[in-house]
Amino acid sequence: MELEPIYKRVIGLDVHQAQITACALIEQADGAVRTEQRQFGGFKKDRRALAQWAAALSPEEVVMESTGIYWKSPYAALEAVGIRAKVVNARHVKNVPGRKTDMADAQWLAMLARAGLLRASFVPPALLRELRLIARQRQNLVGQLASEKNRLHKVLTDGGIRLGVVVSDLHGQSARAMVQAIAQGKPPPEILQYASNRLRASREEIFDALQGDLSASHLFVLQELLAHIQEIEARITRFDTHLLQGLVTEAQALALLQTIPGVDQIGAAMLLVEIGTDMEVFGSADRLASWAGICPGNNESAGKHKSGHMRKGNRYVRRLLCEFAHAASRTQSVFKSKFQALVVRRGHKRSIIAIGHKILRTIFFMLKRGEHYRDSTTDYEALSVKKNAPRWIKALAKFGYITSPYST
Repeated sequence: MELEPIYKRVIGLDVHQAQITACALIEQADGAVRTEQRQFGGFKKDRRALAQWAAALSPEEVVMESTGIYWKSPYAALEAVGIRAKVVNARHVKNVPGRKTDMADAQWLAMLARAGLLRASFVPPALLRELRLIARQRQNLVGQLASEKNRLHKVLTDGGIRLGVVVSDLHGQSARAMVQAIAQGKPPPEILQYASNRLRASREEIFDALQGDLSASHLFVLQELLAHIQEIEARITRFDTHLLQGLVTEAQALALLQTIPGVDQIGAAMLLVEIGTDMEVFGSADRLASWAGICPGNNESAGKHKSGHMRKGNRYVRRLLCEFAHAASRTQSVFKSKFQALVVRRGHKRSIIAIGHKILRTIFFMLKRGEHYRDSTTDYEALSVKKNAPRWIKALAKFGYITSPYST
């Protein structure tokens, strides 16, 4: 059985770090198919030559596999000449026997594209692709910051300091000041002056927690860790500023996402650069969840449902959704009640994934319809009446519709 062609002019690209193999299938006027194969290097001049060669053929479809990050530069080169290539998942086309060379891979991609059997992965616009670099590096910095904070706690514990026992956040304003004083080698009575009166622990408990045996090595490591933590925090602040400046044109979408419980401004910005604002490219909330890798797998055979592990998706989106889910599960919203209903029988981790899935579906419909979040457990009419009733009553009494309840 032969593949029935849908497109007459297609190009398949097999992209690697230092080489790009291209295969073009061009249907002639008499119905014959002409195959043209080329190889290009991985440098800028080679990518420009590839784009010019592809543009000269006027293809209806150009497809390439999403090989690591190597596809991004050729994609941008093609985009510069007006060709919007399809980036396809290699998992969809790799299990074909007998095609173990680059030229055969490119030809097979072209044949599948000619038959219309390949579906493009989501590639955001150029602006969002650039801002992805900012957002993803910020996530890496946040991970480094958490690692350094944990290391600081371990060094204090190693030196006999038990400050983490009497304060809830070792990096709060008061605790940070005490840690800095510890790193400077100040005695406990002097360090105690930095303790805030808002701490629940008594002065005696804090004083006992500050007793330890710190060596010169402990003090040196503490000073370096504190300096590194402050440096990372300053970098994160700069990344936040740059990211928000780049999303000035998407202020409305940012405002919409911030109405969801558990989503702050930076979280909304980092999610937008990953999924974009145009939900039509996904088609449905189910496809968006599948692309992000936040929904269960679908594995059914002979009427039996087998193990449905989550597929690999966008790990940055999945991480953000888990953070949103943790925050939303502590708010007075439908997400909290849903989490409490699931955690008893499904466990904490699976419940968080389920809440993240629900949040992503909610985001899909909000962005598609341009509507703010409205919680199903909240009576917004009652809240409006509670807030505005005194003003309404005064206005009605002023114009004589009712007797003022404040008159004697």
